[in-house]
Amino acid sequence: MTNQSDTHVAAAPKRSRRAKPAGSRPTGPVRPLILGILNVTPDSFSDGGAHGSVGAAVEYAVHMRECGADLIDVGGESTRPGAERLPIDEEQRRVLPVLDELAKRRIPVSIDTMNASTAAAAAERGAAIINDVSGGTADADMGRVAAETGLMFIAMHSRGPSDARTTYRDVVGEVRLELEYRVAALIMQGVHPRQIIVDPGIGFAKDSAQSWELLGGLRELRALGHPLLVGASRKRFLGELLPEGAKPRKRDAATAVISALSAQAGAWGVRVHDVPATKAALDVWSAMNGATR
Repeated sequence: MTNQSDTHVAAAPKRSRRAKPAGSRPTGPVRPLILGILNVTPDSFSDGGAHGSVGAAVEYAVHMRECGADLIDVGGESTRPGAERLPIDEEQRRVLPVLDELAKRRIPVSIDTMNASTAAAAAERGAAIINDVSGGTADADMGRVAAETGLMFIAMHSRGPSDARTTYRDVVGEVRLELEYRVAALIMQGVHPRQIIVDPGIGFAKDSAQSWELLGGLRELRALGHPLLVGASRKRFLGELLPEGAKPRKRDAATAVISALSAQAGAWGVRVHDVPATKAALDVWSAMNGATR
């Protein structure tokens, strides 16, 4: 396997503040990274089938990169409500050729997978980040792979499949506590604390009110001490703000607003479908706050 330090995309999540000449504008906060979503699936809730071929997927990844995506988050298995688990060999058939082509173009990528063997194969192809919506619980080997590769690891909170509805007395407090337990378990498996990024799992085993409450509690989740990823793009709860029957793409404006508010709350990154809309929102936020990248 390829260690993170050996890959050409490994440095993508790391951001430094360069020294500026005397008298220059003071350095402000750091703008969140933009993770552009690339679903190489026929059944994703928003864009299933749109990027099914390798050529179409690579073309769209290049487009997102040109529009301002810092990384491309490549996934081959849908996590839409009601989706069944995909055989691992089919997942890899979908994503690995795309990763090969993106590596040739030196485009930084994260791999959206719950399978350790897919994560390991992605690491060999230069992936910088493993993005696991199960937080490492779906595959017992995932923590080991994260530890051995040294890749950044996104541990998302979820109590079950995305169509599950779980009762919370204090959704922010409980998600924070359960993420603490998940982080501790990963560390016990050998994952270094500095590798771990946390994701509150907006819309996963949460209803609309709980998702909004989590977004309002991002600063409390930042207190975990790990970088925070926010993935609210085109989620169903945003559709409730729109006229009945509006397509998921109509949720992009609301997503861009959430991206800017997530930046204000100190998020490390935002995962979005519409890169130009979020980049514009973050550019405005950056200009207002003197943010750097």
